[in-house]
Parts: sequence; C-alpha cells; structure tokens
Amino acid sequence: METHGVARGECVPCDIRALYVHVPFCASKCYYCDFDSRACRDRAVFEAYVRAVEAQIEAASGAHALDCCQTAYIGGGTPSVLGGLLAELVAAVRRGAPHVAEFTCEANPESFSSGLAESIRDAGATRVSFGVQSFDDAELRALGRLHSAEAARDAVRIAHEAGLEVSIDLMCGIPLQTEASWSRSLDEAAALGVRHVSVYPLTIEEGTAFSRKVAAGAIDLPDEDFEGWCMQRARERLVAEGLLPYEVASYAADGHACRHNISYWTGVGYLGLGRSAAGMMTGADYLRLRSLFGRVVTADGDELAGGCVSARDRVRLVQRDDEGRLFEAEVLTEREAVAEDLMLGMRMTAGVGSRLVDRACAVLGRGRVEGAVELACGQGLATWAEGRLVPTRRGWLLGNELFELFWDLAEE
Repeated sequence: METHGVARGECVPCDIRALYVHVPFCASKCYYCDFDSRACRDRAVFEAYVRAVEAQIEAASGAHALDCCQTAYIGGGTPSVLGGLLAELVAAVRRGAPHVAEFTCEANPESFSSGLAESIRDAGATRVSFGVQSFDDAELRALGRLHSAEAARDAVRIAHEAGLEVSIDLMCGIPLQTEASWSRSLDEAAALGVRHVSVYPLTIEEGTAFSRKVAAGAIDLPDEDFEGWCMQRARERLVAEGLLPYEVASYAADGHACRHNISYWTGVGYLGLGRSAAGMMTGADYLRLRSLFGRVVTADGDELAGGCVSARDRVRLVQRDDEGRLFEAEVLTEREAVAEDLMLGMRMTAGVGSRLVDRACAVLGRGRVEGAVELACGQGLATWAEGRLVPTRRGWLLGNELFELFWDLAEE
C-alpha cells in the first residue's frame, strides 16, 4: 500500500536536487511585471512571511526532502527588499539543505548594499542575480524600474568585492530602446566583467501596466523584428566576450552556468516554497512527501486524492498561500513527462542524450519518436552532434515549432 506521509525520523530517499524559495515583495511594481509580487515595505509583514517559509524549510528537511538538494535559489519579487531578513532566510536554507553547492539570491540594485552582500555571503549565498534590464536611465524609467544605470554598476561592483558570483538580466524590445542603446547595454555588461547574462525580449502580459498602456495607445507592442535583431546582437557580443549560450536565454563563461536554472530544463526534481513558488517531482516523491503540502487541489479547485497519483507520474505543485497550507497540483503521466523532457532539452545547447531518446522510444513508441527527430532534423531545427540531439540556431529562432514537435508526442 502506498504511503501518503513521512513518519517522524524516517529516512526516505528523494530525488529532489534543487530548492526554490519565492519572496513576493517589491518596493514597487514594474510596468511589465505579471509575477506574483506586491509592493510592500512593512518589516512586520516581511518577518511573518520569512518565519512561515523557515517553518516550511524545517519541515521539508525533517522529511528528508532536501537531503540530495544541490542548488538553492531565492527569487521574487525582490528578495533584497527584506534587508537583513534575507540573510536569515539564506541561513535557514543552509541548515535545511546542507549539501547545496550553488546558492543564488535575486536582488535589485536600489535595495542592494555592501552590508547586505556581506551578510548573505556569510550566511551561505554564493551568487547574486540582478534585474538590471538596461543601462540606459530613460529606458529604466520607461520600465518603471527604481534604479539608475549607475546604481546597477555599483551593485555589481559591491557583489564582486564581497566575493559573490554575479549574473545580470537584460531586456530588449522595451520602449525608447534603439539598436545603439541596446549595444551600449551589452557593452556595459561586458565592461563590468559579469560571467553570466540572461537576455529576454519584452512581452506584454495581460493585467500589467504595459498592457493597459498598449490598450490606451500610449505605447506600441514590441517590434518582433527589432527584438530578433537584439537577440542576435546579444549572441554576437556576448560570445565575443567569452560568454557562450547554454540555454535559449542564458550566456555564461566556462564553469559559470547557473546549475539551478539547468535543473528546470533537464527533468531534475525541485521543490518550491513560498507563495506562487513552483516545484516538480516524481509521483513517488510526491506520495512520500504528501504531508508537507497541506491541502492540495487541481486547477479546478477539486481536492487531489492520493489515488490519482502513481509513482510513475510527474507532479507539478504551486503554493497558493503565504503559509504553505494550500498547493495547486498538475499531474503529468509518464508519457507527458518524457515528452516534456525532450521538449525542454531543446532549450539547451547540450540538447538531449541518446539515453533519453531511447527511453522516449520505449515509452512513446520508437516510430513516433524517430519520426519527430527526423522531422526536426529535416527542417533544420535540430541535428545530431557527438551522440546528442541538439538544437540548431534555426531551432532556437523557431523554438515554438521545435518544442511543439516533441510535446505533441505526449498524445496517445
């Protein structure tokens, strides 16, 4: 009979290799943001939230859910608005997941300081990821960002001086941006010596301030041709700087890729804690850890009964409250999980190995899988290289077409 909980002191091995903790607070809401975050500067609210997440971490550790955890990531929102409480949260993760080798905290330049950098470093963080977006002050104001280009430069310098690994995000297709200003932002990133850069085209999400501005005719939709040029220019400039693409949106110097992000694209189990944090694990691990998740419902709000999940399934969980008492679940069959692994693997420069292709053949049918692979290669979207199926540059430019080829394999 399958167990739906973990007895006190019982050591049950789990294949969860990464932990994500969400901080749903910002100093203000950016115009493009549709993340689960709210403007707040109330320390009492921050402290109550951190204590709730610390209790979740302790419970997960007690259930041995974090025994194999290798990476941790505190994201948001803006974790740096927590101030000293962020270091306390880092320390709690370190206690609960003692084998973490890579530990990233997100931060915004306006709420980052030398004191915060040193405190999170001393607590156990190894990396900081800055939402820079642009090194042009007019563009930053157009996005609703609170920091200046100079503040971004200072934040990167402070993090480096503290001995932290640094990653920055840049955004293209934003209002007022030109080819020249985008090139300058890339040059600034190179000059700062960061070894990891993520590049994202602006998308207008429903419910954001930008969506309302578009509806009112105050701004135009992003120009897809311009965004395509920007993405290509980023590739040329960053590669010239020694930062190679390892994922559709991410570039890194050798040895500096974000292991935590790679987990999301390679089928690795991860646990998400904090409001709106997403996790993914095998059905077997979900059934072992079921007692950690309080009330679990489907997207329709119905209770997810334990009998609806088998050990061979994959379960996605999203926390829907601040305290960790309510989670929303999506159950993927083994077919869907394997198809998803093929699809997400095509986001990576390394692609997928023959072992995963062979497993897909066993689960999905050799004829269908080989047909999809041949079609992807025939259309110039993928190719075989050193025993691995990897995306071509065309495959990345036409990512949706490539991803759809493999996700469609999930259908019976």
